[in-house]
Amino acid sequence: MSTAFWSRSNKQADHEDQDDHASDSKISEKDKITPQVDNANIDPGETTFEEETAGGMGRYLGVTSCTLLIVGRIIGTGIFSTPSSILSGVGSVGASLLLWVLGFLLSFCGLFIWLEFGTMFPRSGGEKVYLEAVYTKPKYLATVIFAVNAIFLGFTAAGCIVFASNILVAAGQVAGRWTERGIALGVIFFVTLLHGLTPKTGILFMNALSIFKIIILLFVVISGWVVLSGKTRVADPHVNFRNAFAGSSTSSNDYATATFKVLNAYSGWSNVNYVLNNVRNPVRTLKIAGPLGLGICAVLYLLANVAYFAAASKEEIDASGVTVAALFFKNVFGSVAERALSVFVALSALGNVITVTFAASRVNQELAKEGIPLPFGNKFWASNWPTGKSPLPGLIIHLIPSVIVILGPPPAVAYPFILDVEGYPQQIINFFIVIALFWMRWKKPDVVRPFKVWWPLAVFFLVAAAFLLVAPFLKPANGVGDTPPLPYYLYCLVGIAIMFAGVLYWATWRILLPKVFGYELVPRKERLADGTVVTLFSNKKIS
Repeated sequence: MSTAFWSRSNKQADHEDQDDHASDSKISEKDKITPQVDNANIDPGETTFEEETAGGMGRYLGVTSCTLLIVGRIIGTGIFSTPSSILSGVGSVGASLLLWVLGFLLSFCGLFIWLEFGTMFPRSGGEKVYLEAVYTKPKYLATVIFAVNAIFLGFTAAGCIVFASNILVAAGQVAGRWTERGIALGVIFFVTLLHGLTPKTGILFMNALSIFKIIILLFVVISGWVVLSGKTRVADPHVNFRNAFAGSSTSSNDYATATFKVLNAYSGWSNVNYVLNNVRNPVRTLKIAGPLGLGICAVLYLLANVAYFAAASKEEIDASGVTVAALFFKNVFGSVAERALSVFVALSALGNVITVTFAASRVNQELAKEGIPLPFGNKFWASNWPTGKSPLPGLIIHLIPSVIVILGPPPAVAYPFILDVEGYPQQIINFFIVIALFWMRWKKPDVVRPFKVWWPLAVFFLVAAAFLLVAPFLKPANGVGDTPPLPYYLYCLVGIAIMFAGVLYWATWRILLPKVFGYELVPRKERLADGTVVTLFSNKKIS
């Protein structure tokens, strides 16, 4: 079976190797057929593969666009903004660099696990699909928990805040209480309308900004090499690399919290898994774009950190906040270059917001199609209204929590707290995904697997996920963590509370209300005007 798959896949690859911009893509009949992975007997969710992929723009993303989708998601706010908070957390340059290497290793392990699942179930939704395939009882519990997490924590407020702060630096303006928030709100509304009303233009923007980010990061890396040569205005480019581990923290909490930030900076390697319904030859494309996209980012990330540490002292980086890249250019090229770089970082953050929003809206649409009860009815939220090609309702679901977070806590506290609170529930999901992988290997060994992760890598990822679930509750070395005046453990509790809210929502929908009002939930499928198939539930009175 495996040999037959590879034979068919390679033949098809000869005809589908051309990529790429969405505006130039035409969907052939062959692109519309079900992929060569026949796992219908374990199909997750209520809808079949054909029903899942109906509606919208069809299969218009190829290898290049998918690689840029990963690069554009990974490179954004993280590498330009979080090195300072990571350094502050672990206390030394050496420990900080080791965490970036650890993040690279963990990300590749995670990528390979998600590749195994993604090639088994080549449909949009990512973790939603993989959890549904294994955790089938109680029915819909895994789906609802993931839905609450994805909706409440799937926002892009951090990228909008970084865009605003860097634009203000470039303009030479002091960030007022509402100035930064106003700019951030403008960004999220612009991106929502861009993807919702002009989807092809949104894809072009996304690809162009991804390429732009690679160029900017390459410039930082090359500049760092020049600094290390000693031929720039930086007095001692090697000072941070002498006794690099001096001052290292001895607290597990500090390393766990910093690791969340590193993993957040690497997050995005699974971005194609969320939009597989829109990918041509999804199995082959995923296996190429995933390692290529993450590999490009990992190399650039490690070298960029070296460049930062070469151009500024430990104390300067520690105090730079979310503008560490601007500090780099100021020290190397002067204040004029600092402002120019701030514009570049702002555009990079914008590209990240555009990419994250694109994928998140598709996940929200998949959740609505599954029948998870939402206000105003699932038909609206699952649809591609108003264009028939892009899910504006799914974008609105993404917009609402982003606006709340931008308007909520002060940006200086919000940014690190957002990174932490996003990371903890994701580690819980990651833990259960790896458990699901081993369960599938044990219970369903004959399932078609176009890609199989080497099991020691999965074990390593599982151990790391378990550590990251426990360590944040241990008291940090400074006693307060990195988000004072908020308690250091608060982000963990918030993350757990959000997931527990999913359990309560499921229990109310599936158990409490039917029992109180005496009805049972009866599913049915309905095809919308744009071709989308959605599952709806009717309340059947129990006599």
